[in-house]
Amino acid sequence: MPLSPDQIAEIEAARATPRPTLRAVSEGMEAHLYRANPVLDHGFVRVIDYMGDDSAIVQAARVSYGAGTKHVQNDEGLIRYLMRHWHSTPFEMCEVKLHVKLPVFVARQWIRHRTANVNEYSARYSILDREFYIPEPGQLAAQSTVNNQGRGEVLSGAESARVLDMLKQDAATSYDHYEQMLSQEGQQGLARELARMNLPMNIYTQWYWKTDLHNLFHFLRLRADAHAQFEIRVYAEEIARVTKDWVPLAYAAFEDYRMGGVTLSAKAIAVLKRLLNGENVEQGDSGMSKGEWREFLEVWG
Repeated sequence: MPLSPDQIAEIEAARATPRPTLRAVSEGMEAHLYRANPVLDHGFVRVIDYMGDDSAIVQAARVSYGAGTKHVQNDEGLIRYLMRHWHSTPFEMCEVKLHVKLPVFVARQWIRHRTANVNEYSARYSILDREFYIPEPGQLAAQSTVNNQGRGEVLSGAESARVLDMLKQDAATSYDHYEQMLSQEGQQGLARELARMNLPMNIYTQWYWKTDLHNLFHFLRLRADAHAQFEIRVYAEEIARVTKDWVPLAYAAFEDYRMGGVTLSAKAIAVLKRLLNGENVEQGDSGMSKGEWREFLEVWG
């Protein structure tokens, strides 16, 4: 269960007592504030706080106050210009703080994005819950034969059942031992900071993760991509849905230029010009490596 009844009641109470403010407010983000959006089997993403909206990006770019005589289309055009020309600073004026519950192995991949402030639940002070990520059968796949860090074919029924059984048994056994090792009332036991070392990577942890919009877009560009690992991609997709409601103009530009766009090297542009002029260009005379050529052909179609 992502949230306990007490946590749900606390969220509803917070949402039932809005306060007036003079700061910029995003109506789209207000709809998400505090609420937990479920991800995977026990995880969630919820917005704790945010700062700024589309107008904050525009204001920072113009270094001015007030809307003046600007129109929405002017704001949209400026935001698209900023995105198109990689002007990142104005997007840094917006920030978001998320509460995320996620498997430890996903957290270790996520933390590689170092441009954020993170405070994680401490198993030195608290006892972790008996909650483990157990994949759906459709997510159990063999190692890819063409990608060293990706998945290949989905496991067959018997093999899938065997793996699921091992995952569940190992998780249950490790947690049983974790509980048995912990210091209990009336017996010495083991300190929490040591007892935790026997727990598997699919146990859930939680953290507060705060970042600015520029770095959030970088995270989403990598982790919401179809090639990203499924278990982190579903979190990124949920965050992307929230971000779209928060800063719709900025997100539309990001979706167009970053998620849906491509960056071509000077060599690739030269080849593209030759192809448009009707030349027959092969990899050998393109100046590109085999990998670059393969990626270019994926774009060229």
